[in-house]
Amino acid sequence: MSSSKLEEGGPPGEAAPEILDGRIWVDGCWDFFHHGHAGAMLQARQLGTELYVGIHSDESILENKGPTVMTLEERIAAVDACRWVTQSVPYAPYVTSLPWISHYGCKYVVHGDDITSDSSGEDCYRFVKAAGRFKVVKRTPSISTTDLVGRMLLCTRTHFIKSLTKLLAGEEGHGTTEEKKATGADMTERMRLYATDETGLHPGSSVWFWTASIEARETDTEEEKGVFSCLSQGSQPKPGQRVVYVDGGFDLFSSGHIEFLRQVIKAEEKLGSEEGWYSKEAVEERVGKGADYGPVFVIAGVHDDEVINHWKGVNYPIMNIYERGLCVLQCKYINSVIFGAPFSPTRSYLTSTPWGTPDAVYHGPTSFMPLTYDPYTAPKEMGIYREIGKHDFAAVNAGQIVQRILKSRDMYEERQRVKGVKGIGEEATRTREKLEEEQRKREEKS
Repeated sequence: MSSSKLEEGGPPGEAAPEILDGRIWVDGCWDFFHHGHAGAMLQARQLGTELYVGIHSDESILENKGPTVMTLEERIAAVDACRWVTQSVPYAPYVTSLPWISHYGCKYVVHGDDITSDSSGEDCYRFVKAAGRFKVVKRTPSISTTDLVGRMLLCTRTHFIKSLTKLLAGEEGHGTTEEKKATGADMTERMRLYATDETGLHPGSSVWFWTASIEARETDTEEEKGVFSCLSQGSQPKPGQRVVYVDGGFDLFSSGHIEFLRQVIKAEEKLGSEEGWYSKEAVEERVGKGADYGPVFVIAGVHDDEVINHWKGVNYPIMNIYERGLCVLQCKYINSVIFGAPFSPTRSYLTSTPWGTPDAVYHGPTSFMPLTYDPYTAPKEMGIYREIGKHDFAAVNAGQIVQRILKSRDMYEERQRVKGVKGIGEEATRTREKLEEEQRKREEKS
């Protein structure tokens, strides 16, 4: 059955037995998922006890808004990975339908304070508004799909952050001293909010910073323990859990990153199963002490902008470290995030983490970062290195997403124009393509 027939024919499956005040509905395109999308979901989740997320089809988005960058399957993966989502609902109609939300037992629909229109220029939420079943939350400032597309096409670097800790402290940034402090305080509060648990109300993930020299962060030439500092203390590893470490740029946080993280969890669950983690006795023991939990605690190290640009050039990362870190924080597969993690996790770094030496360091099938040496020499020598093999989304990374934009520039230009954004033009696109080609040649020589 086509997506249009699915949307017009009504929601699939049995209807919920009742409509619940605490079951909230949000819907959208969720095209290359960013922290603004996650912010909408977080605010919606805080208004209830469950969150159902409608995802529009590629066809309905094309008809009403323009082309998507990510496929429906990739967008579903991104929504399902958000820790505040209870259930995703693919093929949700572009104009929010009362029968659809009622079918899933949702009383209220939540959306940001911006206007969303269909292809006829009418409000997509007109029916739920008329029924008194609509609630408004604040739109996340300074981030949108349109902004990110602009960065890709214009090759700008103004989004880079030199020192995240100084920016949060109000010591760097734009404006007066008071404005910089206010901006830093707002950004810090947002980080704390994204570190909440699945309710969006209580502490969940821990947020850490690692401070060291640029040599220690960028290459493996310097063995430094560095300094770990905590912004937000969340959950800690529970008895019996293995602590595992992953790291990366996580630029344009997408299905490639998400599937890698999901596979890490699956690998650890398989190991746990082999060691009796899911035996009746083990489960009863954990439940008897409070509640059951999984066998793994995942820590994600996120590299800063300067480090990624050193390796990848052009204007990568497309998202700065703050934006990338928030994307990682909202992911349900992560328990703690370290901002400013080194490109090479050395022995000094790994043995100095707040959790001690991890039980495993996982790496995925990346082809995005050009490497002139093996950054995982230390964990291999320590016997804790593990690899995740190829998976369905292994080829999806920031570079591929940029290429998708470049190949369909005319369509995305029209999408930008409809949103009132000044056209980028062919010259800017040619510049981007030239820079990408020069970077590829440098990588080949390396």
